[in-house]
Formats: sequence, structure tokens, C-alpha cells
Amino acid sequence: MSDNDKKPEEGLKPEENMDEENTNTDDNEVSGMSSEDETPAVAGIIVDDSTSDVRARTIENEMEESYLEYSMSVIVSRALPDVRDGLKPVHRRILHSMNTNGNKATSKHRKSARIVGDVMGKYHPHGDSAIYDSMARMAQDWSMRYTMVDGQGNFGSMDGDAPAAMRYTEARMTGFADVLLTDIDKETVDFRPNFDGSEMEPSVLPAKAPNLLLNGQIGIAVGMATSIPPHNLGELVDATVELIDNPDATLEDLLKHVKGPDFPTGAEAYGGDSMRSAYATGRGSVVMRATAEIVENKSKKGRYQVIIDQVPYGVKPASIIEKIAELVRDKKIKGIADLRDLSSRGKLQLVVDIKKDGYPKKILNQLYKMTQLQSTFHYNMMALVDGIQPQVLGLEDILKEYIKHRQVVVRRRTEFELKKAEARAHILEGLSIALDNIDAVIKTIRASKTSDEAQTALMKQFKLSEIQAKAILAMQLRRLTGLERQEIEDELNELKKLIKELQSILADEKKVLAIIKTELLEVKDKYGDDRRTKIFAHDLGSFNEEDLIADEAVVVTRTSGGYIKRSLASEYRRQNRGGKGKRGMVTKEEDVIEQVIFASTHDMLLFFTNRGRVFKLKTYEVPASSLTAKGIAAVNLLQLQPEETISSIIKLPKKIPKDNFLFIATTKGTVKKTKFSDYDNIRTSGLIAIKLTEGDELKWVRMTNGDNEIIISTTLGRSIRFHEKDARPMGRNAQGVRGIKLKPGDKVIAMDVVVEKANILVVSENGYGKKTGISQFTAHKRGGVGIKTAIVNDKTGNLKGVRSITDKYEEIIIISKNGQTVRISLDDISTMSRSTQGVRIMKLNSGDTVASMTFTLKGEDEAAEDDDSEKKDDPKKQPKK
Repeated sequence: MSDNDKKPEEGLKPEENMDEENTNTDDNEVSGMSSEDETPAVAGIIVDDSTSDVRARTIENEMEESYLEYSMSVIVSRALPDVRDGLKPVHRRILHSMNTNGNKATSKHRKSARIVGDVMGKYHPHGDSAIYDSMARMAQDWSMRYTMVDGQGNFGSMDGDAPAAMRYTEARMTGFADVLLTDIDKETVDFRPNFDGSEMEPSVLPAKAPNLLLNGQIGIAVGMATSIPPHNLGELVDATVELIDNPDATLEDLLKHVKGPDFPTGAEAYGGDSMRSAYATGRGSVVMRATAEIVENKSKKGRYQVIIDQVPYGVKPASIIEKIAELVRDKKIKGIADLRDLSSRGKLQLVVDIKKDGYPKKILNQLYKMTQLQSTFHYNMMALVDGIQPQVLGLEDILKEYIKHRQVVVRRRTEFELKKAEARAHILEGLSIALDNIDAVIKTIRASKTSDEAQTALMKQFKLSEIQAKAILAMQLRRLTGLERQEIEDELNELKKLIKELQSILADEKKVLAIIKTELLEVKDKYGDDRRTKIFAHDLGSFNEEDLIADEAVVVTRTSGGYIKRSLASEYRRQNRGGKGKRGMVTKEEDVIEQVIFASTHDMLLFFTNRGRVFKLKTYEVPASSLTAKGIAAVNLLQLQPEETISSIIKLPKKIPKDNFLFIATTKGTVKKTKFSDYDNIRTSGLIAIKLTEGDELKWVRMTNGDNEIIISTTLGRSIRFHEKDARPMGRNAQGVRGIKLKPGDKVIAMDVVVEKANILVVSENGYGKKTGISQFTAHKRGGVGIKTAIVNDKTGNLKGVRSITDKYEEIIIISKNGQTVRISLDDISTMSRSTQGVRIMKLNSGDTVASMTFTLKGEDEAAEDDDSEKKDDPKKQPKK
């Protein structure tokens, strides 16, 4: 039979196959609409509103409500802790089950499988692995600041190893867990039915300590999460007491006690504004850093080790080892010789052996940057308020909610004890009446046929309650003795005092708070301990590039063509006087080396341009290159304008006195003195240093203290010495004053600061040089033509460099236009008068001339050996400082 020949299904009327527009709208069964509520019926189903429970639902509404119910179940019943006791439901149920079964700190350990089975069967209808994992975490002293389960057996490790199977391990509660459960049997908290109504479980624990902040919590719910770090018990108790004594206490008052998180793994924590924000708003962060020590290797003298004994909270030491090994393998970190994990008996010890040529501090900083030895804990202090409302809370909010909870607990406990005391006093009053009328009581009892009749008679004759009458009937004959009578009276008197005291507590909230305070201090005295995590109140911030750069001696060179580079000072080897040197920087034919600066990689350099502007960079920001490399164009390093070049580089000392000046000289003999403070904020785009006239260029800059003498020298062998006071301080935009009067064809070649008992070193462009005592250069007024410095002729060539040197200088490094370098001891250079040409100190190739020179200080470069061999120095050897 074909589909078209099939008959309609039984029970369907022909009219039900009609088009919608032909359907009788008055027929509720056909139209699918109820005349009463006009609710659309499910397609294809005839709904009888009088007998059916079927409701019309759209898929959207059903999914929305079902997902909302699921979400709230996860939020309230699984993922988020309660602000009052700081526990998630699974932790609360584990502790309640162990407490109910007598598995307390004073009892024997019991099999974990038995505990898990009891929790799962009575209170927590989820997988046994989830319950066991939660219980195991409560026993891990690297996960919990104050453990609540005392485990016996393998409960895992810091490296993430799973606990042994529950059939092998045993557990019981710790003493601190008793603190959370104290007075739970005194109706202090509400109980609710379990999942099947067969048992009752507490909705919250009494919690004599603010456990939410003590042990912290981490959890992920639907659309929300919580992340609360652990804290120190003593600090939290002190902050809570502060809030009890002073309800108007500010966050600043509380932070005087709560220094920051106290992680069970110790380490270091860097707070600052972000941590303060976390305690104010509930959201923020704190940077955690492992504690490490750099020590000398006992087995290999001269080498060092980095020993790590504490890691950030939640970081696995095994993962750190793997990451370091990966970084070494990928050559992202150099200088590590070996890596070992020597941890034992719960004491962490990771040892990183450093190679002989490695820098321990640099490597440690790299490890902090590239591994989890430094990580961040993000605060998101979300908890359930009143057991149902998830809220993000600050420190003050959490402590106030906890105090409110304890107020309820203490009041309910007091009411329970009052009720119990009043009930006992009521019985004792009845017994006292009976003892006072013992003969009549006995007679009444003997005259009664049944105990019920005797009870009724006693109640009627002596005006007793039913409870009192029953107590009299149950009274033993030994109570008739005088001693027993006295005990009853004494007990009754004590109870009356207790009842009065309990009533006064309920009538005065201050007494309730005083009890909370006393109990908190008792918990602190019993379980308080020293802080494990060292807190630093400042922000650590991001890593400074300088932390990852070795502090080593380098030479920064600058060419007339605008190329800059830095090279290790050890590559410039000492030569004897008259030596030829070795091949240095490769330059273009028209390019020459103009300046060489001996500095440390951590020194600050000021770059002055021929246009009168100044820039600022750290030495390590100048790209490193080999001795023979050309370097980088300055325009790629600084924001230079067209035809603007670097004319002078000066190295700033580590500490600059506030009254220092920058003394500037130009090629036309103009000088200017400016306070150094005017150069404090140098932008990346540069700053004006001097206003220049047309055709003039800034060339020399020196730091002065306001009481120095200046010597200016020219290419034709003239020099002038004058006191810097002759040049008054001027602003950065000033043009300056005349320093020396130049003859036609002459120009300034050098400017330096005079040092008494020093020598003036003169070097000519053809390699001649000499030293002349500074005393031979008499002082004159600024602006004169000066006196003779040296004889200048075709043999010597014009002067190329003039420098004031003292005994602290050890060597001179001279570089020629063609890139040859020579390193000469200053003791090898002869001392002569002003009117001499000097001696040859550098042998130059034909057509080559001296380009620039710089100096080394005594003891500043241990790597410079006094030999002419071509043996390559170790470029990583750290200079002695």
C-alpha cells in the first residue's frame, strides 16, 4: 500500500487535517487554544485541561530555567565557599561526617575509604574520587595553611603526584578542625535534610576562626569564580579584634595587622597598590617570587650555585625543573652547567649550578622572568553571603560577615545553655520542694495506686509541673541524706547564677562581642604561628631590562659617519709604546672613529648632537658588536633630524650631586654652563642643550661642580685655562659666551676639566704625543687667545686630542681613522714642556691618522693582559669592580 493510500491514524478526525484558516476557532481541541488561559497546546496533542498535567513549554524557556537551576546548584552547592566558615559543601560534609563518627584529633586514624564512603552515602551524592581528592587536599600542608585532616600514608606531593588509593591511607581530624566544629551540638547552626531526607547536615559550621581567609579557596562556578589566598591566623585575629573594638576601623587600620597573604609554601610576595586594591574591593593581585640564594659551590671553588628553597604557591617544583631544562636546551638561558632536585623529607631544595663564565645574578633574574619562579596570584574574593548570595568582598566585608556569624553562634549557644540550665533548675526546684515536704510526698505516693495517679496527686497537692513530678517519682532514696540535700541546693544556687549570667549576655551585645574576642585570642594562642611568606610593601612590577644584563666593562665607540656600537673592553688589548696595534672597526673610507667611551653596561649615557640637542640611553641599550663590526647608525637608535649627528657622549656617575653643572663648548669657541637639574627629564625625542649660531656645532660636554677650571685647546696648538665661574649659569635655550678667541683657520679640538697636579696629555693626528704638567698652563680670563700647547708642524700634524689626566688613569686607547687600535700604558708616554712636539706613541700606516682616544682606570679592566699575543680573551669574563 502506498503512503497516499494509508488511512488516517485511529483517533484522528478528518477535520484535524484541515488548513489552519479553515479550522473552527471555537473548538478548543482543534485550535489548540484554551478559552480560559489561551495557552498554546503542544502540536499534535489534544489537551484536556481538566485531567491532564501536560503544560505547553517552549524549548527556549525550558533550557533557560534548567540551566539556571544547574548554575545555581553549582554555585551554591559545589564551587563557592560560605563567607561564614570558609568551606565549600564537600569540605563541610567531610568534617561533619568525621566529627559525627568520632574521628577526631584524639581518636585513632581510620581508613580513608570508610570516611569517603560515609560522606558519599549520607551527605555528598557525587563520585568518591571527588570526595577523596578534597579530603586529601585538606591534609596537604603545601596546599592548606592550616590543615584540617591529619593524614597517615601517601597523600600526594608538591610535584602533583596523586595520593595513594583510599584503601591504603588513613585519616582523622586535626586540632584546628575541632575549632571549626566547636559547639555544633548546641544548636548554634541550622541543620537541613540531606539529599534523600534520611539524614540532617549543617548548613554552616560554627567556625571559631575566620577560615575563609585563613586557608583561602579556589573554585570555578558557572559564570563566576573565586580565588582567595591563605593568610596568617595571628594577623587575622588581630584584625578581627580591631574591628570588634572599633567598628569604625578603616581598611588602613586593618592592614596594619594583615600584612598580606601567608602562603603555606612561604616564598616572597610583592604587594603595593594592587594588593591594597584587593583588600579594598576584593579584586587585585600580588606577585609571588621564589626565595633563592646565590652561594659558592663548595666542591668547585670559583663557581656558584643558585639554591631555591621556597617556590610560589601552587607551583610544582617538577614543572620548574622541566622548564629550566627546556630553556637551557633551547639556549634561551646560557651559563647553567647542571640542575638538580635535592628535596627530601618535606624540605625543598632545587640547585642550579652556574658555569665558570656565567653570571649568577643575571641567570637568576632570567629564571624569574622565564619560569614560574615568579608568578602572580590574582585575587577574586567571591563567597556566598547568607549561604545563597555570591558577592565579591573586601577584607573589611569578610571580617564583618564573620563577626555577624559569630554573634549568631554565641547567642544561639547562650540560648541553648540558658534553656538547659533553666530546665535543670526547674527540676532541682521540684526536688527541693519534695525534700522540704518529704513526709507528705511519701504519704501521697503510698496512697496512690499507680504512678500516674501519684504524679497527678503530687502536681495538685504541691503545685508542681509534670516534669518536676516525674523527677520526684524517679528520685532515689539516697537523695534523702543530708549531703545529697546540700548538693541539690548548691547546684541550684550555681544554676541560678549561671542563668543570670546567660540572661545578661543575651541582653547586652557588647558581652557577646567580648566573648567572640576572648575565644579568638584563645585560638590564636593555641594555633597561631609565625608568618611564612615574606611581604614587600612595594610593587615588583615588570622586569627591568637592566636586571637581565651583566654589569661588565665595555667600550662605546662613535664615528663621524654616525655609527655607534659597544664592545667588550677585554677586546682592546694593551700594546707597548710604538706598537702597531690590531685591526679594529671596519669603517667606510670617508668615515672615522671620533670618540671612545670606557663605561659599564649599567651606566647612563648622554648623547649630545651637533645641533645642540641631548638624548639619554643606558649603555646596554647601545647594540653590542664585535671589535671589527661597524655598529648601528645613530639615526636608528635616536630620533635625529636630517643632517644631525652625535657629537659628544658623556658617561654619568652613579650618583650625581644636585649642584653639578654641564659645561658645553662648541667648535667656534662658545661655552655655556647649565645646571644639571635642567636635564632631569629628557624625552625620547630629545631636549635642547644650547642655542647655536649659524655654522657652529656643539662638540664637547663635561660635568663640573661649580668650582672647576676649564681648559680649551685648538687644532693649531693653542690652549686657554680659565675658571668656570667666569661663565655664569644659563638656561638650556641660552646661546652661551665666548670661551676662546680663535685665529683664522683654527677651531676648537678639545675641552676638558682641569685637575690639580694632573698632566695635560696631547696627541697629534700623526701619532705623536706627550704629557705636560698642568702647572705650565697658567690661568687667564675667559675669551683670550690662549697660550701654546705644543709645536704643530707637518711632521706631527694638527692636534687631535687634549686631555687632563691623573694617577687614576692607567692606559690610553687610541683608534685611527682606518680602525686600527692601540692600548698603551700612560707611564710609557714621556713628560715634556709645552713648547715640544712630543714623541711617537702610535705607528700609523701611510695615509692613516689618529681619530680618537679614551682612557681606562686602574683596576677597572682585569681582562687587559700585558702581552702582544693573538690569544683570544674570554669575552664573558666579568671585570672586577
